[in-house]
Amino acid sequence: MLLVVNILSIPLFIFLAYLLSNDRKQIQWRSVSIVFGLELLLAWLFTNFKAGRQAVMAAADGFNWLVAAAWKGIAFAFPEWLTSNNGGPNFVTGALLPMLLVIPLFDILAYFRFLPWIIKWVGRGLSKITGQPKFEAFFSIEMMFLGNTEVLAVSKAQLNQMSARRNMTLALMSMSCVSAAIIGSYTQMIPGQYVLTAIPLNILGAIAVAALLNPTKVDAKDDEIVQVSDDGGKREPFFSFLSGSILGAGKMVLIIAATVIAFVSLGELINQILGLVGLKWLTLENIFGVIMFPFAWLLGFSVGDAFQLAQYMGTKLVTNEFVVMGEVSKNMMAGKGLFANDHARIVLSVFLTSFANFGTIGMIIACFKGLVSPEKNDYISARVPYMLVAGILVSLISAAMAGLFVW
Repeated sequence: MLLVVNILSIPLFIFLAYLLSNDRKQIQWRSVSIVFGLELLLAWLFTNFKAGRQAVMAAADGFNWLVAAAWKGIAFAFPEWLTSNNGGPNFVTGALLPMLLVIPLFDILAYFRFLPWIIKWVGRGLSKITGQPKFEAFFSIEMMFLGNTEVLAVSKAQLNQMSARRNMTLALMSMSCVSAAIIGSYTQMIPGQYVLTAIPLNILGAIAVAALLNPTKVDAKDDEIVQVSDDGGKREPFFSFLSGSILGAGKMVLIIAATVIAFVSLGELINQILGLVGLKWLTLENIFGVIMFPFAWLLGFSVGDAFQLAQYMGTKLVTNEFVVMGEVSKNMMAGKGLFANDHARIVLSVFLTSFANFGTIGMIIACFKGLVSPEKNDYISARVPYMLVAGILVSLISAAMAGLFVW
């Protein structure tokens, strides 16, 4: 029965996107169907096909290898930090400080043009297969490596060349991105193979959901990539570039740490204020659970498990993925409680693996404000609810497709 519900959830979520579309007549169903079909195929490939499972496990092991190398540097500077959490690393040493290695590593790959080359050709292939506009396909790949604000920043010339409606499409897609530089942090808190499964699913889901919510016809003369990135001019000396990258990584560590501390503290404060009412059940987690419960149940869970899952999903949307990953990490990695079955583990892992939350909306709007004309920025800002809907639907569809093959 739960499997049937999970199967039905996929067309239901797609139908919901159709109902919320701002121009249903312009939806290119052939292209959208190809994208969703490819997403479903990848979900099966990465969860049920031996070679696919081995590929994502190898990728996850690669990130874990990078983190292990980072721990050598952490142990040199703060040897006691790696054993402060009952003999093991804590959230800071296990998830955040390894970014000081991983982020510069990806920056080095970009510096020597290797990463842009991969993004360029994978994006072109995706455009040809799915029939999506070239830049939108390219953007979907690029945002998974660079993160939402970075990929928008390097696309300034393209954004100004495109219509406000196409800019809106990119804003919708940006809600579902991650940054390759922090994948290593994710894999330390939730199963790495599920994190690596979520990323390609989100790429395709972001394209398809944006094409449903904001269908935009692109003429052949406009279907060109104006600028991929700021590659022109003389490059900065390597070691100067590297030191800047390390400094940027340090800032990101501090920003994430500060954000997690602030959101967890704020959540506790709100719960204490709600507690003054005298109703023990009135907590932030329960409020989120009620709102997200129908969607969690559709993912193939019993009523009790669906409510618990809904609490985590809602908390992620209001705070960020790190808050929830930190909360569920021990039980998920140990397979305890709700996460005793693999279905719950993959569904929540895939749902968490994106930047879709309220804070991301502010970041994207602020980025567009500094890159495009006031008219284009106002067009996007007036449609902020669409951005949140896009992020939620992509996460739900990706989680439903991945969970369909794992029980």
